[in-house]
Amino acid sequence: MMRYLIITNGTYGDLDWYRPRVNKFKKRIVVDGGARRARELGIIPDWIVGDMDSISEQDRRFMEEAGVSFELHPAEKDFTDTQIALRLAEREGGREIEIWGGTGSRLDHNLSNIFSALSFLARGINVVFESPDLTVYFVRKQLMVPGKLGDTVSLIALNSQVSGVSLCGFKYPLNKATLNINWQWAVSNVIAEESPFVRVESGILAVLHYKGPVD
Repeated sequence: MMRYLIITNGTYGDLDWYRPRVNKFKKRIVVDGGARRARELGIIPDWIVGDMDSISEQDRRFMEEAGVSFELHPAEKDFTDTQIALRLAEREGGREIEIWGGTGSRLDHNLSNIFSALSFLARGINVVFESPDLTVYFVRKQLMVPGKLGDTVSLIALNSQVSGVSLCGFKYPLNKATLNINWQWAVSNVIAEESPFVRVESGILAVLHYKGPVD
């Protein structure tokens, strides 16, 4: 299965966490100023996409000399640079897409990225946001959360109604509960057993896995 990496210009944390993961991807796409992160991680991407408003001249020149393909877009456009990267990955055959730097301090970007991933899930393309402290999964059937005892997990309904939600292996279990997009209450659960899982009968959940206890 074609696994793609998207490197955005977001928050990363400890870069050493990313380095062992670099070689598992078939193709790599950098979003604009994410070129700095790519260079720090020793990554020569296959493409750089965006309006080039945040990439430094030094990073741009380095990538051009390395033979990276640029897909340029105007600053005034109807899509975010991350959405453009997602569409490129789909167009090139990506079926598993991992995004680095896709969560961080910009709430508007976080929400845009999370909801944009929904349309790809509907077409059979799995998207996951990864970082040292947080992983965001999208679940429409079942997920075994690869976490440790004490990790915090929150569920966010992404449809008007998500039904048949069951949790096993958590401090607060659920049995075929219904979650609604306009009243999010299934947050700040805690992994209490090995191999905890989330099941969904109808709808889509975002599962936010914080790797450790949170305040």
